[in-house]
Amino acid sequence: MTQTFDIKRAAVIGAGTMGRGIVMSLANAGIQVLWLDNNPQMLEQAMGVVADTNAHNVKLGRITPEDSAACLACVTPVGDYAALADADLVIEAVYENLELKQQIFRTLDDTVKPGAILASNTSALDIDAIANVTKRPEDVLGLHFFSPAHIMKLLEIVRGDKTSKAVLDAAVALGKRIGKVSVVAGNCDGFIGNRMLATYVREARMLLLEGAYPHQVDAALQGFGFAMGPFRMYDVVGIDLEWRARELAGKGQDDPAVQVDNRLCELGRFGQKARMGYYRYAEGSRQAEHDPEVDALVLQVSEQLGFKRRDIGQEEILERCLLALVNEGAKILEENIAANSHDVDLVYLNGYGFPKEKEGPMSWADSQGVDDILARLQTLQTHFGNHWQPANLIEQLATSGKRFSDVKEGSL
Repeated sequence: MTQTFDIKRAAVIGAGTMGRGIVMSLANAGIQVLWLDNNPQMLEQAMGVVADTNAHNVKLGRITPEDSAACLACVTPVGDYAALADADLVIEAVYENLELKQQIFRTLDDTVKPGAILASNTSALDIDAIANVTKRPEDVLGLHFFSPAHIMKLLEIVRGDKTSKAVLDAAVALGKRIGKVSVVAGNCDGFIGNRMLATYVREARMLLLEGAYPHQVDAALQGFGFAMGPFRMYDVVGIDLEWRARELAGKGQDDPAVQVDNRLCELGRFGQKARMGYYRYAEGSRQAEHDPEVDALVLQVSEQLGFKRRDIGQEEILERCLLALVNEGAKILEENIAANSHDVDLVYLNGYGFPKEKEGPMSWADSQGVDDILARLQTLQTHFGNHWQPANLIEQLATSGKRFSDVKEGSL
């Protein structure tokens, strides 16, 4: 008999920004939520933030006072893991540290009832490395919410090597219930969205070292239709997040591509929250203002690294950033990390601000023609090196006259 899941009571571990958003997503859908954090004061503050957010939404007429009261009644702060014993689903939402997450999952394995779903809200870490510290890896998966989780539509559901079909189906049903656009992803570094993002932002950062400036790169991509360019995006999410993650991991800080970020962080320019990052922000304003000091810093860093700067136009910016996305998307399809190109497009439309009218990076590539994409990647490989080598899938599709939309899971 196939196991089915009835998620009546969920639990969330972590009262930071992600935890708060996930709790609101569940409670807004009428799901009872137990909320645990190892810092009782932080949990109390987070409960206050949820109440304030609801009060603000009532004031704006988005929800009724009755809706707000019902949502708040769904949330119960708890003081220890024992209180989570009868939860049907537990979502861990602590910061990105594998050892910490493994420690939490060992505790959950010993505490939570058999048959409960154990989920990690990791954005990039190895789900199998988390699942395998438990005696029930078939019940473990990733639920990668996007911040702010109660607003952003995308939910990446990450299947581990041993995740059961029933658990995946239950996660997809949960996504629908809480109003998310759910996409199932395989387990690899960064899954679908952040794996592709890494190649895209690497090109953007290298463009700075080679001759462009942040406002030029952002203007080109916003002109294409992105909600915001990569440097504006980093200002919004916080430049220091990746900087701190590199520090914690003890690797990546010496990569030439991140030296501008490192210098900005050393100056306390963490982004919008600090009122200065790649741009400046007036008190109380989200309006990004061009800052010549950042241009000077970019120039200084690139010259110190030995780059010979040149003029870089909008066409090259678009070519390199967009084709980096497409080539990585093709590798993701090739490896069955995504079931089809439509799923890749859904991730980019709902989580990364790709222009809706272009229907996603893989649809855009199909509109260009796969043989044309292949030729353009080969040109980039000639000029910039072997990291531009076209994915095998692109060569296969170009040879057979097919499109990305023809690729289905298991069809390769």
